[in-house]
Amino acid sequence: MVTIQLFTSVVLYLHYNVFSVTAWSVNNFLMTGPKAFLTYSSSVQVGAQSGIAECKHQFAWDRWNCPESALQLSTHNGLRSATRETSFVHAISSAGVMYTLTRNCSMGDFENCGCDDSRNGKIGGRGWIWGGCSDNVEFGERISKQYVDDLETGQDSRAAVNLHNNEAGRIAVKATMKRSCKCHGVSGTCSIQTCWLQLSEFREIGNYLKLKHDQAQKLDMDKRRMRAGNSADNRAAIAEAFSTIARTELIYFEESPDYCMKNVSLGLYGTEGRECLQSARNLSQWERRSCRRLCHECGHKVEERRTEIVSSCNCKFHWCCTVKCEQCKQVVTKHFCSRKERSSAQFNNTKRRNRNNRR
Repeated sequence: MVTIQLFTSVVLYLHYNVFSVTAWSVNNFLMTGPKAFLTYSSSVQVGAQSGIAECKHQFAWDRWNCPESALQLSTHNGLRSATRETSFVHAISSAGVMYTLTRNCSMGDFENCGCDDSRNGKIGGRGWIWGGCSDNVEFGERISKQYVDDLETGQDSRAAVNLHNNEAGRIAVKATMKRSCKCHGVSGTCSIQTCWLQLSEFREIGNYLKLKHDQAQKLDMDKRRMRAGNSADNRAAIAEAFSTIARTELIYFEESPDYCMKNVSLGLYGTEGRECLQSARNLSQWERRSCRRLCHECGHKVEERRTEIVSSCNCKFHWCCTVKCEQCKQVVTKHFCSRKERSSAQFNNTKRRNRNNRR
C-alpha cells in the first residue's frame, strides 16, 4: 500500500476509512502531538470532509473530477505528483480545516477560544467602529497550520510546493471574509455603525480557489540543482524559484497527465462513461460545454439514456402522527460519454500498423 505522507492523504483516511501501517493517521498524530489537539480532532475531521466535498463540487464537470486517487496523492515511480490539480487539493483541504476550526471557535465549542474582540472599540473607518463578534481566524489559522503543515515532513521541492499551497488555502479563508455591521443612532439614523468580520460561505472560498487553480503558476526550477536532494544547493534553488511567487497564488511544477485516457497506474479512470450536461435549465457556460469537453474533445460520442426515477410525492400528514406519500415515477434523459465504434477501415488500418510495429 502506498505510504501516505501528506495531509490530504489523512483527509482520505478520515472520509473513506483508509488505513496503512506506514501512514500518518490522525489518531497517531493526535497521540504524539500536544494533548490539546484531541480537543480539535472532530473539527479537523469535519473540515477535511468539507474540503473533499468542495473539491468534488468544483470539478464535477471537468475531465479531472477530484477522484479518490488524487485525495491519496498517489505516487508514481516513487514520486508524489505536484500538478495543478494537486495544488488545489492541498489548498482546499487546508482551507476546510481552518474554516471549521474558526467557526467552531466563534460558536464557543472550545473552552479556550471565542470571538476575536481584540479590535473592539477602535475606529475602523469613516462612520464605523469595530465591535460585535468577529470570527477568530487567527486561532483557526494557527491550529490548522500545526495539524496540516506538520504532516509534510519532506524538505525537497515537492514539500515546499505543498506547504506553499497549504498556506494559499489558509489565506483564501481570510481573503473572502465579509464585514457585517449594525446601525446605531437616534430614530434609526445610523449615525454610527459597529462592524465585525465573518467567514463567508465555504462555497465562496471554493470558487476563489478554483479561480486560483485556473491561474496557477508553474514553478521554474533548476533541475540540476534540484537533484541535490536536501543539500544547501537544492534549498537555494527552491528559495530562488519561490522569490517571485505571491503567497496567495497556487503553484505546481509538473504537467498534468491526459485525463481523457484511463491510466490505472496513476489512478485515472478517463472520461468514458462520465455523465455530461446538455439540455438542463440554468446551466453555466462551463456546464453547457461539459459534453464537448468530456466526450467530443476526448474522442468519445455522447450517448443519450432515458432513466426512470421513483420518488416520494404528494405527501400528506395524517392525525396523529404519520406522513403518507405516493410513489411517483418520472422518466429523465441523461447524457454520457461513450466510446465511438470504429469503422472497418479504421480497424484494418490499426491491425496493419500493429503488424508493422512487430516487424
